[in-house]
Amino acid sequence: MTDPLLDDVKALLDKDFGDDRILKQICRACENDEVISNYERNYVRKLAEKYLGRRPEVTNEKLIVEKPIIQDVPIPETVSLQKTQSLQSPSSSRRSSSSSKNSKLMLGIGGIALVIIIAIAVSFSGTSGVTPTNTETQQPINSGPLTLTIQTDLTSYNNKDLISISGTSDTSGFVNLSIENQNNQVVWSEKVSIKSNGSYSTLAIAGGQGWESSGTYTIKVDNSAEINSSTFSFAT
Repeated sequence: MTDPLLDDVKALLDKDFGDDRILKQICRACENDEVISNYERNYVRKLAEKYLGRRPEVTNEKLIVEKPIIQDVPIPETVSLQKTQSLQSPSSSRRSSSSSKNSKLMLGIGGIALVIIIAIAVSFSGTSGVTPTNTETQQPINSGPLTLTIQTDLTSYNNKDLISISGTSDTSGFVNLSIENQNNQVVWSEKVSIKSNGSYSTLAIAGGQGWESSGTYTIKVDNSAEINSSTFSFAT
């Protein structure tokens, strides 16, 4: 199945409509399955509507009405209260005084009590030296540098030249590209998708509003994690 964009580009080249340099670059990008910017697609579409009789694209959007989702109301669980009863057994001590007990028996009971006290003291001293261990572990922090590159095919361009922009990113999704003139004014910007191998590429045309002065222009890339930039010279 052929790409309609490629068919329009070839038809425009055959009939000598539009800028041959730009159309050939777009044709080469279609054949190599490269990223084609929205600016280039609109450029070919306008030429096709003007010279090839293509009808403007009309998109029909269907209105989707979302039904409100009624969430189930959780039923609170009944908490049963348990009553605890503490039984206390009264301790009763009976004292009996007997004047006929031997004094040696009293000394023996005192010695046994002393041995019990010493044993309890030794057990407490043995457990007091145990220190609790900290089971919490800290997660390692990844402080490695991120990789974001950007480059152009040339270091200098003239008016209406085609700028080929490419680079790599270790993130997924999109990168935001922009070109600023020597007055830090944005003269071009585009959102480009990152391929599965981490690379991205697009095309831009030098010239237009904001490109009135010759000098050094800065191209920037932003992947929401870091920003990188490069410069090139432009002559009107």
